[in-house]
Amino acid sequence: MPEVIDEFANHLPVKIRFGEGVFAELWELLKDERVHRTFVVMDELVQTLPAVQASLGAVFGEVTVFAKSAREPTVDDVEEAAARLVASNADAIVAVGGGSVMDTAKAARLVSGQGGPYLRFARGGVTYESPKIPLVTVPTTAGTGSEVSGGAVITDPATHTKAGIANPFLRAQYAFVDPELTYGLPPGPTAYSGVDALAQALAAVAVKVRTPIGNAIGLEATRLAADALPAVVRDGSDRAARAQMMCASLMAGLAMNISDCGAEHSLAQALGGRYGLPHGLTIGLVLAETMEKDHKAVPQLFERIADALGAPGDGTRDGSRAAQAVRRLLAEIGFPTLRSVGVSWDDLSELADAALEDYFITVAPAPWTKQDVVDAYSLALSIEERSAGT
Repeated sequence: MPEVIDEFANHLPVKIRFGEGVFAELWELLKDERVHRTFVVMDELVQTLPAVQASLGAVFGEVTVFAKSAREPTVDDVEEAAARLVASNADAIVAVGGGSVMDTAKAARLVSGQGGPYLRFARGGVTYESPKIPLVTVPTTAGTGSEVSGGAVITDPATHTKAGIANPFLRAQYAFVDPELTYGLPPGPTAYSGVDALAQALAAVAVKVRTPIGNAIGLEATRLAADALPAVVRDGSDRAARAQMMCASLMAGLAMNISDCGAEHSLAQALGGRYGLPHGLTIGLVLAETMEKDHKAVPQLFERIADALGAPGDGTRDGSRAAQAVRRLLAEIGFPTLRSVGVSWDDLSELADAALEDYFITVAPAPWTKQDVVDAYSLALSIEERSAGT
C-alpha cells in the first residue's frame, strides 16, 4: 500500500555557496550588498588560518573583530558580542568558525536588534522580528550545520544548562561553505564535529516531525558522513574526504532544520551543560545508545538509515543493525567513551532529569521515560573500551 504522507511545510531561505576557495569571494558579496562596516565573530584560533588572514586583509571599509574563546558559547559571550555589535554600528555580521561561533553570532544579532537579555528569548513568549542587518556564516568545522540552521544553543553558566532558541529569523542570509577551512582541523575536533553531523542527519529521518524532503537530504547526508568520517580522522589532508564531510555537514544542517534532532541531543546536552564538554563529543557518547531504543519504534526507518550507513544485512529487519553500524564507526575512529570523560553511575539520575527537560527528546519517534534515559546512559557507561562489536 502507498505510504500516507502527512501535511508538512518547509522554508529555508539561505543562499549557499559551496566549494574549495569560495571563502575568497565573501568580500565581493559584501561589496555588492553595499556593506561599509562589518562585524566579524570568529574563534580565536581561526584568526591564524591563512585564508582568513588573506580575506580580512582584502576587506574594504571598517571591520570590527570579536574573537570568541574556544569553548561552548555562554550567555555572557552573547551579551558581550551584542554590545560590541551595537557599538560598531555595523551593517553586516560575518561569523567565521565552528557552531559555537555561528550560534554566538546569531544570538548576538538577535539581542542587538531587539534588546536583551538573551535569556528572555530562551524563556519563550517573545516575538521574533526580522533582522535589520544580514548575517553571513562561514563554517570552519564539518559538524553542526549551524551555517544554515535557525537555532542557537547557548550555555547558561548559572544553571549549567543549555538555553537554546530557534526561529527562522535567526538564520543567516548567506552561507559560504569552503572545505579548505577544515584542512588544519585536528583529529579530535574532526571526529567530534563529524559525529554531530552524522547524528543530525540520521535523527532527522526518524523523529516525529520528519518530512519526505528531510528524509531525502538526511539519508544522503548519512551516507556521505559514514563514508567520509573515518577518512578525515585518519588523514586530515584528504581533500576529497574533507569536501565530502563538509557537504555531509551542510546537508545534515538542512535536514535538521527541515525535520529536527532527537533524543541523542537531549542526552548529550545534559552532559554538556553539566560537564562543559564539547557538543560533538557528548553526541557521540550516547548516539548508539539512543538508537537502541528509537529503532524499536520505527524499524522501517532505521532499516533505511542502516542502508545509508552501509551496514550489511543481517536478516533481522528491525533496524537494530543501524545502531551496530554506528558502534563500529565510533570504534573505527577511536571515539571516547562516557566512562573516559569522568561520568559516574551516581550522576545518571540527575542527568536523566536534565535530559527530559530538553525539547529534542519530545520529538523522538516514541516517548522516553526517566528509566529509559537512565538505561541509555547506563549502557553507554558500561563500555570500557570501544571495539567493532560494542
